[in-house]
Amino acid sequence: MEPLVVTVSGAAGQIGYSLLPLLVNGKVFGDRKIHIRLLDINMFDIPEKLEGVRMELEDGAYPQLLSVTVCVAELEKAFKGCDVFVAVGGFPRQKGMLRKDLIAKNAPIFVEQGAAIEEFASRDIKVVVIANPANTNCLLLKSAAPSIPAENFTALTFLDHHRARSQIAMKLGVTVDAVQRTCIWGNHSITQVPDASNAVVTIDGVVKGVPDALQDDAWLAGEFISTVQKRGAAIIEARKASSAMSAANAIAIHLKTWLAVGTTGDDFVSLAVFSDGSYGVAPGIFYSFPVQCKGDGSYSIVQGLVLSKATQEAMKASEVELLQEKADADQIIASGPV
Repeated sequence: MEPLVVTVSGAAGQIGYSLLPLLVNGKVFGDRKIHIRLLDINMFDIPEKLEGVRMELEDGAYPQLLSVTVCVAELEKAFKGCDVFVAVGGFPRQKGMLRKDLIAKNAPIFVEQGAAIEEFASRDIKVVVIANPANTNCLLLKSAAPSIPAENFTALTFLDHHRARSQIAMKLGVTVDAVQRTCIWGNHSITQVPDASNAVVTIDGVVKGVPDALQDDAWLAGEFISTVQKRGAAIIEARKASSAMSAANAIAIHLKTWLAVGTTGDDFVSLAVFSDGSYGVAPGIFYSFPVQCKGDGSYSIVQGLVLSKATQEAMKASEVELLQEKADADQIIASGPV
């Protein structure tokens, strides 16, 4: 089997530092050998940090790691023949910045990277975008790489998915692997819709619906949703920095599920993917859906889930936010070179 070329942007940052060992220790891509490319900007002390990360990866003696290449603002070098792109790097949100302002700062980054993907990357490249606003950054990236199929692009909502499962598991006093079929709908933002209405849990060998097991509809409709929606902000408040360890783990499991092992049985996971109109969501935006994966880079949106009126209304609000983000991005691109 041919080695994989995996490019990670923002590789000098906290998430990159936590993520990179997971990509080369065999837990994500199995026995596949890996060429890692570390992409970041040529500012401050970042080039020196990249060299330090390179040396640590080499010193880790990972059996799957074939090479580490540092790419300091070198897009051709980063994307030539790239098979997997993990887009961690982006302009961070600053105090007082509106979401439209954040899109304006990130549009040049993702349009330029998308153009490099179009020109240099493998035609079968698989992409996961983490940098916020992740869904719309993913759309910008895809729009600049028109020859790459839309289904090859995803944005990360697996961290929100993990948060939802963990909250339910802790509430019920079980391990997280006992909870299945939770999902996140919509945008990776405060409008996201954590949903456990179709979730199941195994307790003492018996499978039950999560709502039946909890017997606490008020918690599911209130505290559960708000805790998951605001978890990222709570972590920033607590550690004075955004999620890194949990984000890296979610990225690794996202890639492993999508590209290597797939989902099992009737379980599903949450990926932000290009909407095809399922559940009445407008086509043409990247929206988080419950999906099943075969483990070969393909996925299918789970159909036929019964949703409450409240869930549908919340999903619509998240869709409206994403459509506004798309309109803002279109306006920014139309106004001139980004």
